[in-house]
Amino acid sequence: MKKRNRIVKNVISIIFLVAIIIIASKIYSKYNYNDFEKNISELDKTIFGRDSEEKYSKMDSYKIENIDYTDSMFSQTISVIPNRPYKVTCKVKVKDVTNLNNTKSGGAHICIGGTTERSRTISGTADWQELTFYFNSKNKTEANIGFRLGGYAEKTKGTAWFSDFQVEVGTPDTNKKWKMVCFIFPNIDVNVQIGGKQENVKLQMTEDDIETVKTNLNRYSNSISEICKNKMSIEYDVFTITEPIKTLSYDTENGYYVSADDVYEYINEYIENGDYDHIYVAFRMADKQKGNNTLVGDWIGLGGMDYFGIGFSNIRMPDDENNYAYQYNYLFNTFPEEVFLHEFLHTLERNSKEYGYEVPALHDYKNYGYFESNTEGLKKWYADYMNCNIIYKGEKIGLPAEIYSYKPANKSNFIYTSKVNALKEPENAIEVIRSIIRRVEKLFSYISEKNSQ
Repeated sequence: MKKRNRIVKNVISIIFLVAIIIIASKIYSKYNYNDFEKNISELDKTIFGRDSEEKYSKMDSYKIENIDYTDSMFSQTISVIPNRPYKVTCKVKVKDVTNLNNTKSGGAHICIGGTTERSRTISGTADWQELTFYFNSKNKTEANIGFRLGGYAEKTKGTAWFSDFQVEVGTPDTNKKWKMVCFIFPNIDVNVQIGGKQENVKLQMTEDDIETVKTNLNRYSNSISEICKNKMSIEYDVFTITEPIKTLSYDTENGYYVSADDVYEYINEYIENGDYDHIYVAFRMADKQKGNNTLVGDWIGLGGMDYFGIGFSNIRMPDDENNYAYQYNYLFNTFPEEVFLHEFLHTLERNSKEYGYEVPALHDYKNYGYFESNTEGLKKWYADYMNCNIIYKGEKIGLPAEIYSYKPANKSNFIYTSKVNALKEPENAIEVIRSIIRRVEKLFSYISEKNSQ
């Protein structure tokens, strides 16, 4: 009798233990986010979860539901090797994803938290598809990888599921030949605000404009090696896109300009297939004869922007009265390709700072005793800037020599890759326990930090 009771108790204990394990497992699978952090920009607008119904593979997906327009993401800080190209991929599904300002910069995407670096975005309603994000670690040893529903400067509403994360490290391209591309857009057809009124503006480049751009690109490809004393060289492609640009971006300093979002649908296929290191977009934005000179500020080039980590520059044809700025003349303008070089140098300037170098600001040439020449513009300044030959307080300053081999990450860096043990889901009980312990440690660390403040 005692033996039978003992057996019954043991069976009950086993059943009870199994029930606890099953319940704990369900709670774990629903609420465990492994080493991911939940990030929100506004309270009470986002619901995070693990979804066992909507999933791409055997692992429960990571679900973000923005019930109102906001910005949110799962993120995880991973270790990286400085100056290496990295590739992050995941599977994404979206439902009813819309952006508050109806831009292309918001939606479901991969990003580096706290920066504008991101993959393409996905909006609307779409079944599972793969997202790919390339980035260079620069001088960092850590990178905060985010799986985001929203945007750096955008708010998004809807639901996104993320799954099957993978990180790979590639091989740096140390070749100092930069591959560039120039997209010529002869037509602009946009609705913009001018003088407080909504107006439709249509602008066109002439055939002479297009030939001028091509001529100066050719001059630029030859002169840059001479100016930097062969520290780098370029090759380039040029494409004329006849479809009109339909939207323009705006800021108070520069007026209207062409951002990556404005031309994404036209150029992205070229970029993905071309492995380019720098992008130019050429267009006409002003025509005084038609009263459209108020569209822009006082610039013919605009640089320092990026297209998913690749340097991105505007080259605009000035109004008819100032078109001489692009025309070669041995008496008045022997350096008409200056705008191409200037805007590219903004990218090298930004890259240098992101790699931790201190470099002079490109526009501060007067502070170092340089002035524009009537015939060569700032060619002397550019030469000393690129060759670290600016004399300042008894030292030579300028761009570091190694910056010419620090190019953006792209798919050509991943012909041979190594998988990185990051963003990985636990695959057994031991890894699950370790994941729980790490989260508990983070929680106590956070509480301790808060109490010490």
